[in-house]
Amino acid sequence: MSSEKLISSKTKIFCVIGHPIEHSMSPIMWNPALHELGLDYVYLAFNVHPNDLEKAIRGIRILGIRGINVTLPHKETVIKYLDEIDPIALKIGAVNTIKNEEGYLKARNTDASGAKKALLDEGCNISGKNIVFLGAGGVARSLAYIMAEEANHIILTDLVEERAKTVANEIKENMKADVEGKISNIKNISEGLKKADILINATPIGMYPNIEGTPLTKDLLHGDLFVFDVVYNPLETRLMKEAAEIGCQTLGGLDMLVNQGILAFEWWTNQNPNRGLMKKNIIEFLGIK
Repeated sequence: MSSEKLISSKTKIFCVIGHPIEHSMSPIMWNPALHELGLDYVYLAFNVHPNDLEKAIRGIRILGIRGINVTLPHKETVIKYLDEIDPIALKIGAVNTIKNEEGYLKARNTDASGAKKALLDEGCNISGKNIVFLGAGGVARSLAYIMAEEANHIILTDLVEERAKTVANEIKENMKADVEGKISNIKNISEGLKKADILINATPIGMYPNIEGTPLTKDLLHGDLFVFDVVYNPLETRLMKEAAEIGCQTLGGLDMLVNQGILAFEWWTNQNPNRGLMKKNIIEFLGIK
């Protein structure tokens, strides 16, 4: 009998939705793990334009897609089309994981806990640290919420000043934390980084195929920074390379991706996937040995 997975009329679907979506490594990570456990599922990626999000969610209900991961730019806007939001995800205001229970859509945010575990595993302690975020969208929002529990001071920067200030004020109020929101410019980033212990790029800048992009210039960094880039394709972004050149410890988004995927996998299937296999398949697909 062939070791290849047999797709039949009984095979059920998990998926990820986003725009664009061609860069997603989730199918590469998920399908071998599903196959190894003998689960009759296939994991697909669907490109959903923001204008079509509501229709896509209706389609998910109708087609019976069992589990949905949500990536940029839908993590916040998708909430209004769902039925039940986990209290923590509701507070964060962004979701990345949806479970379809007979047309009733429940949602959680596994980004935050996945990212925190990745940082701690790399020896990056959040407690008492000063953190600067580049970007104040769904990813930044979720990470800032969970880090506000322990951090000393957080600065959220965004090209849309009002968004940065709104998110910062909400976190400050809900978490009783020291959080500021500022427009993303050289002056604000430079001043923030002088006292920062951790820099988090929560924007898609530097993501494949625009791998030469970087959210800031190398001269703004200092060697005592821990630089965390949520981008995972490529495995090492230009920001990470330049940070490493001046002595910064760096971490890419791969472990965050794997961690949040495992949490979704366990929620959807009640089984524990092979973490090593999930990570190995992404690394091999990207051609990094």
